[in-house]
Amino acid sequence: MFNKRVKISELLTWEPQFQEVIVMGWVKTFRNNQFIALNDGSTNTNLQVVAELGLLDENQLKRISTGASLKVAGTVIPSPGKGQKLEVKASTIEVLGDSDAEKFPLQPKEHSLEFLREIAHLRFRTNTFGAVFRVRHALAFAIHEFFNKKGFVYMHTPVITASDAEGAGEMFRVTTLPLENPPKNERGEIDYSQDFFGRSTNLTVSGQLEGELAAMAFSDIYTFGPTFRAENSNTTRHLAEFWMVEPEMAFYDIEDNMNLAEEFIKYIIGYALKNNRGDLEFLAQRLEKEESKLPQQQRSEMGLIQKLEFVLNNQFERITYTEAIDILLASPAYKKKKFDYEVKWGKDLQSEHERYLVEKHFKKPVIVTGYPKDIKSFYMRVNDDGKTVAAMDILAPGIGEIVGGSQREERLDKLEERMREMHIPVDQLWWYLDTRRFGSVPHAGFGLGFERMVQFVTGMTNIRDVIPFPRTPKNAEF
Repeated sequence: MFNKRVKISELLTWEPQFQEVIVMGWVKTFRNNQFIALNDGSTNTNLQVVAELGLLDENQLKRISTGASLKVAGTVIPSPGKGQKLEVKASTIEVLGDSDAEKFPLQPKEHSLEFLREIAHLRFRTNTFGAVFRVRHALAFAIHEFFNKKGFVYMHTPVITASDAEGAGEMFRVTTLPLENPPKNERGEIDYSQDFFGRSTNLTVSGQLEGELAAMAFSDIYTFGPTFRAENSNTTRHLAEFWMVEPEMAFYDIEDNMNLAEEFIKYIIGYALKNNRGDLEFLAQRLEKEESKLPQQQRSEMGLIQKLEFVLNNQFERITYTEAIDILLASPAYKKKKFDYEVKWGKDLQSEHERYLVEKHFKKPVIVTGYPKDIKSFYMRVNDDGKTVAAMDILAPGIGEIVGGSQREERLDKLEERMREMHIPVDQLWWYLDTRRFGSVPHAGFGLGFERMVQFVTGMTNIRDVIPFPRTPKNAEF
């Protein structure tokens, strides 16, 4: 029966001793009416199934086509073929689901990533996306394992919220009001008091504020869930729906925060290297092949696995924002006017600046601290200089910012002052301010964009290729 099937990833570890076995999967190729390459998604390595001549009638042979699903019962035998120690000699083959070979979009050839995005419902069946999403799974599991080992409480923060944690205003509205004729108040504005929640609500941009509430009771918590930004940005780095990991820790300062973030990143990279070596080796070969088409100066100095092991085995560089600006102003790239964006104290670092610091100057991940308060969020603790905040960003090769965090402002008067400066409605966030009224403590936290982390570990250059179904401007297919 179905519950007796053996996964191909497990079967390939066996020593062939003529065991009876049942395997199931999808046909990758079928050669000479005899040799079936079968894959069930547990590994990129196909299992060779041998159907001896005469086992199948003509009608069955026609049904074994690329994409068809099979149930195979047979015997595990040593394989005479190169690169495989075993194969399955079939005694029975049952077609579970037919596939019209002429219409099936995934022919046994190389497909472009652009084409595969158009058939995202089928791209999981390719070797590239099989590897990417097994690594994504491993990283997600490692995140939970890391925090669980440290005694953190996993907190589910709301997807529907009335607050804008970032103050950016790029939010998706949630409403049940009739769009063709919404109710209006006496000022001619939409009357959200008649909406489902009795007020204006949106999809969350961050679970941080709610996470802070929980940290004031449990000390150490983390959230891991979807977040949404209605940012009309069609780049290889942005999604409208993406996943964030956001730990919040009571009794932490900015240095504790940096230490935890660095340990966290190294842990999940180490987990993938240990448990998904085959997938990463496949992705490393794929990346090397892709980069061979680029000019020499655009190629990575390290291979994918070499880069991951380098990050694992080296301390992250730590510099202040002011030091970062000085480095950029003194750089050959700045002097030769290679940067598209202005480099000036008080301006936010752009991706090109972040990547220069990481890839050209330090050649390793960098943690930048002490950003100007005017370009950072209201909840970040103001430093003694009155100009900067206790913020930290971790910059990674190939991507730029991968983690953003800060020590939070625990002083009620300072927080209210910052909120008024930045026009954040103090009255609407009364519940957040209560954490500063009743037993406030120094605390800190950060957010890691999960898809950017998956990009970094897999070497994929477009963020749309590391999430199952990308949501981008004008695209909500599947």
